[in-house]
Amino acid sequence: MTAEPTTSAGPAGDSELKRSITGRLLFFYVLGDVLGSGIYVLIGAVAAVVGGAFWIAFGVGVTVATITGLAYAELVTKYPQAAGAALYVNKAFKNRTLTFVVTICALSAVFAAAGSLATGFATYFDSVWSLPPALLVSVAFILVLAVVNYIGITESVVINMVMTVVEVVGLVIVLAIGVVFVARGDADFGGLVEFSTDGNVTWAIVAGVALAFFAMTGFENAANVAEETVDPATTFPKALVGGMVCAGVIYVLVAMTAELVVGAGTLAAASDAGEPSLLEVVKADVLPVSVTLFAIIAMVAITNTTLVAVVTQSRILYGMAREDVVPGVFATVHPTRRSPWVALILSAVVVVGLLVVGDVLGRLGLDIDLITTLANVTVLLLLVIYALVILSAFKLRGDADTGSGSTFRAPTPLLAVGLVGNAVLAVYVVVDDWTSLLWCGGLIGVGLVLFVAEKAFGSRTRPPGAPPSIADPTGGA
Repeated sequence: MTAEPTTSAGPAGDSELKRSITGRLLFFYVLGDVLGSGIYVLIGAVAAVVGGAFWIAFGVGVTVATITGLAYAELVTKYPQAAGAALYVNKAFKNRTLTFVVTICALSAVFAAAGSLATGFATYFDSVWSLPPALLVSVAFILVLAVVNYIGITESVVINMVMTVVEVVGLVIVLAIGVVFVARGDADFGGLVEFSTDGNVTWAIVAGVALAFFAMTGFENAANVAEETVDPATTFPKALVGGMVCAGVIYVLVAMTAELVVGAGTLAAASDAGEPSLLEVVKADVLPVSVTLFAIIAMVAITNTTLVAVVTQSRILYGMAREDVVPGVFATVHPTRRSPWVALILSAVVVVGLLVVGDVLGRLGLDIDLITTLANVTVLLLLVIYALVILSAFKLRGDADTGSGSTFRAPTPLLAVGLVGNAVLAVYVVVDDWTSLLWCGGLIGVGLVLFVAEKAFGSRTRPPGAPPSIADPTGGA
């Protein structure tokens, strides 16, 4: 997910933060961001649209994401500041409204991702205890994480570190099951090249990539530690690409394992029934792994990613409020916990609202899979941002205001491929499910309403002489 923009950097080339993140540390930072819980909640949906060869979707997805990452690497080495896409778009197009929209899209994407993950959490919870309604579980899940974040960011980070280890353990268990299954000669490798569609195989893969791409996001967070990285021009590209490729290999191996052990049909059937698909691999009894234990591990993994989303939501709102883009009340910090508690409340309300709307639509008889719907919304919003970042990389080539003497330059043909890839995926998401535009519009509308409310009723609180936010469409470069 995309962290909030900040303006802590000093003059170009002179960071106010200590450069202490080495290439190795940055590699694991990227790996931890990308290796999220998307595969825990979406593997069945990807298998359903592609078939046994659905591992290809994860491979293509990480390839497109890695190419996009090259644009981030180029811009990070040119502008090593902790602001990410909003900074790059602002410098490239110098359009305050466009920069504001990028920030709102980032916020909206995090809202949608949290809703999708919360729904996925409820499916795993149901396998442990089926009594509570799924909506109640997902809502309680979001509220608990909001409370954890209210307690303090330090506590949140410590919890996040512990859960990351558990998350990786879960994927290692799946891979171990695959190794044993293959070793005893039970694997049918023919399924790895089968497609479930009778139509165009290419579009089947595109459909799978559009869903699988949800699991590839997160690499953009690395841009926010650029000014704390040692020799970013050299270390950042290697660490970013290396971390993403490593995560992609793990995803492909997990997908292949799931196909070999239980098959795409079983995974798809579980997804269609609203059950956690990856749990089917454990149920195959290849290794004596408790289904309940793995469900708990999966819930921890989902909690890990969602906690980061909750932190990001509140911090984006907090930063926008400090720059008078949204009402100043969202910059209110609790006097003892030092948490942006009002922003946390609104973030929780928005995500809970998504969950309630999804539940109501389902009760009205509409065929809606909230996990995949909100995942598609997240992907669509991020694809727009990624495409703008690639365009920014092209536009800023030759810019004298580089902020650093040595910069990385991504191969132009690859960036062109990445731009086309992002565009194709975005178009497919809209064509496949045009209602995703309604969800996107609703989420972006929340940000616009807050902006209008600030302009109509708020007061300018920015200190005299302070620079305007890059996310503020009413001021700045």
